[in-house]
Amino acid sequence: MNTPRIVVAGPAAWNTMVLLDRLPEPRPHAVFARGSVRTLGGTSAGKVLHLADLGVVATLVADVGTDPEGDLILAALRHALGAEVLARRVAGPSEQHLNLMTDAGERLSIYLALPGTSPEPDPAAVSRVATAEHVVLDLGAVGRNLLPAAVASGATLWTDLHDYDGVAEFHQPFADACSYVFLNDDGTDDHRELMTSLLERGASTVVCTLGARGAVARTAEGWFECPAERAEVLDTNGAGDAFFAGFFGAHLSGAGTAECLRAGARQATRALGSRHLSPLLDEDG
Repeated sequence: MNTPRIVVAGPAAWNTMVLLDRLPEPRPHAVFARGSVRTLGGTSAGKVLHLADLGVVATLVADVGTDPEGDLILAALRHALGAEVLARRVAGPSEQHLNLMTDAGERLSIYLALPGTSPEPDPAAVSRVATAEHVVLDLGAVGRNLLPAAVASGATLWTDLHDYDGVAEFHQPFADACSYVFLNDDGTDDHRELMTSLLERGASTVVCTLGARGAVARTAEGWFECPAERAEVLDTNGAGDAFFAGFFGAHLSGAGTAECLRAGARQATRALGSRHLSPLLDEDG
């Protein structure tokens, strides 16, 4: 069987991860970190890393700055992946975050820098999308610019809306264009109602991750639920991208929705057990 042509378009970043006992209160004070690490970040980079961990080859499309952090991003990807990386170097800084994390999975992500944006997609990326069977469009300028080409390609479209609240304007074109829609429950008090509305707007499958409570999916056939897998948690960063990759990989193999959820939960433990987005980036490999 030929490997499906897969494109994942969106952020690749260089992040500083800081582990705290608790997130800071909104007042002037000092706190002591329990540890920190500088490492590859970005939701699209995370998805491609975990797909590679599963043996699924995908092309990563991302804009990367011309700063030293851009070189670090590309070096980390080259070290961890055998897949194609289409990185357009954009003059200026790369995407960078300062992520404050706790053992409970709480995260405060501070955007330190974003790469410059172009109103036009990378022609090389458009060419890859035109022949793709599956296109993952993550939130950001790269995914937004590739939306028209992805729709025109006839590929199956996937997106990850993260903490979508159902009304944010930036998320809506992604939600409206894609058949497979993922999100978490951070932005809504009623994830089932939001998932049903996304299905009514045209999605064929909507998946919501619930952290330690597992995940739930909604399709025309009804509701599917899956508990979280037990795991030793070193860091929760990247767990959602790992879950996405596990679900995606199982879908490619022909699994049904329930088994795809279980595969996502299993792959999430790979991220939970690493201080990085994926164990592929661990020094001991």
